[in-house]
Amino acid sequence: MSRGFASNYRIFLLSAIVVVSLVGIGTRLVFLHVIDRGKLLGYVEQVRRQVIVEPARRGNIYDSHLHLLATNQSMYNVGVDPQALRPEDREKWRELAALIDLPYAKLERIMTTTTRQVRVKTVQTAEAPAVGVVFKVGAAQNGVVIADDSENADADDEVLAEGGEATKEKAIRWAKLREDVDEATYDKIVALDIKGVYGNRVFRRVYPHNSLASHLVGYVNKAGIAAAGVENYADFYLRGQDGWREGERDGRRRELAQFRTREVQPVDGFNVVLSTDIIIQHMVEEELKAIAKKFNPDKATIIVSDAKTGFILAMGNYPNFNLNEYNTAPLDVQRNFAITDQLDPGSTFKIVPASGALNEGLVRPNTRFDCSIDSIEYKGAVRRFMPDDHKYDHLLTVSEIISRSSNIGAAQLGMLLGEQGMYDYARKFGFGEKSGFPFGGEISGLLNPVDKWSGIDITRIPAGYSISATPLQIHYAMGVIASGGELLRPQIIRQVRDSSGEVVYSFDTAVRRRVISTQVAREMAKMLQGVAQEHGTADNAAIPGYEVAGKTGTAQKLINGRYSSRNHVGSFVGFFPASRPEVVISVIVDNAKVPGGNAYGRVVGAPSFKRIGEQLIQYLDIKPPFETGRKPLFAMKGNPQ
Repeated sequence: MSRGFASNYRIFLLSAIVVVSLVGIGTRLVFLHVIDRGKLLGYVEQVRRQVIVEPARRGNIYDSHLHLLATNQSMYNVGVDPQALRPEDREKWRELAALIDLPYAKLERIMTTTTRQVRVKTVQTAEAPAVGVVFKVGAAQNGVVIADDSENADADDEVLAEGGEATKEKAIRWAKLREDVDEATYDKIVALDIKGVYGNRVFRRVYPHNSLASHLVGYVNKAGIAAAGVENYADFYLRGQDGWREGERDGRRRELAQFRTREVQPVDGFNVVLSTDIIIQHMVEEELKAIAKKFNPDKATIIVSDAKTGFILAMGNYPNFNLNEYNTAPLDVQRNFAITDQLDPGSTFKIVPASGALNEGLVRPNTRFDCSIDSIEYKGAVRRFMPDDHKYDHLLTVSEIISRSSNIGAAQLGMLLGEQGMYDYARKFGFGEKSGFPFGGEISGLLNPVDKWSGIDITRIPAGYSISATPLQIHYAMGVIASGGELLRPQIIRQVRDSSGEVVYSFDTAVRRRVISTQVAREMAKMLQGVAQEHGTADNAAIPGYEVAGKTGTAQKLINGRYSSRNHVGSFVGFFPASRPEVVISVIVDNAKVPGGNAYGRVVGAPSFKRIGEQLIQYLDIKPPFETGRKPLFAMKGNPQ
């Protein structure tokens, strides 16, 4: 045979190899495109498809003059994909560690750890056969094992037979280096051009004034949850709606913008405008600091509101906390004491029996009572009064009962109303029920129904004992007289605006109910002026040229079930000008330490009322009560102007 021709055997062998190869390729193609098509497409989709969330910008919180109280700061969470690192970039790691303020040894450990261990086993349920579950090992803190359900397990995670268990190595694709890196620092990180190191943009909440109005504003925690205050109450308006886009990524995990299939733009949250004024809030918090320094109380609260509308202009508590460092503040300090804590109102409550008796026509301001007695017969039984601090050598008028804060006189006014009448007026003034303040945590205080009163309660409750209330309830009870007889709902939000500044919703004055007539409110305002005049219990609250109406309160605290003669809640609650009220101010100090004396309301509350009032006169341009052309709020036909 000629050497130029191959043998038949070789030709047959070569042909067989070609045929077998083609059959194998064909078979493989059938498996790829027909039999295993669905499963393989799922793998491809899992690897290439991605949904990227575009976070919405949370709305701002402003005071009434549009000063920022809460806003957002663009930050980055920086991490690394250890699988993508290049050896030539290692010399830049020290500079990266310095930028993110991370010890180099720790950064090096994170960057060089490329795998983690996972433990794999199956779980048998009654409704379904064995289901594979992947458990990550060694990544949790404090020894806690973190579990991912099977839907979140990667496609290459091994699933063993029922009851089986093993560990395997799994590649790490993301490891956190540092949270909350500012934009300027992140730009420097990007400039290092370390492949595999990148950041995800997030918005973090910041509070420009730190602790100012902390209990009103509230905060958003690092998990993005609005935890308290306006942040929580108005979260529906503030949070906005996140956007997202769906697309594909290449083998280097980079987005392929040309393959985006759907894209939804984020909708920014609305802005919320409060009724508070940061200048007045600053006045209040500075005064609280002065009270704390001088008296070292357990707690203290100051509230300032608009007498005509009920909107809160300032509310402060001592102690307070820095909103930007909320995680360092004890939870007890984060409570808004004005709505979460209750105390005996003491003599500030005496406005209730006096107003009720006047409103029912049972007395007039000049009706007189014997306040030198220590007991009286009531409904067939002798009832002993709480003693007064002073003895009186003459009968006291209703006006003097208020100005001199007589417990015996207040009890006799309550007896005229009777138990049910006393209870009804206390409820009308807002005691024993929530005020409607919009934030969570408000309590209703304590006002027992009449069938639970003891025999002496009719002598105690009119003087502000055997009843408990929040500072906000006490404040708005006084606000009834300042408003002309109406109980107003405390409000803190004025407007909701969109990102362009357009008003979406406005809040107006809300009246809960009429409590007393305007005439009685006028008479009560006049009587309450006597408190801040000579022979009154708080002449040191007087502001020259202005009519100050108010009431002191000094309540003994319950210590181990008994009223203490050494621990008191001192307060002064009032408004001015009395004939044309513009602001209501409450100063309530819990367990002040007064060297050589007791924490009476005139000592710990009245001076602060006066100082804040004098500042408000200048800031709000409050005119003297009878300036030409300005009529008293309580002016009525037939009454002197």
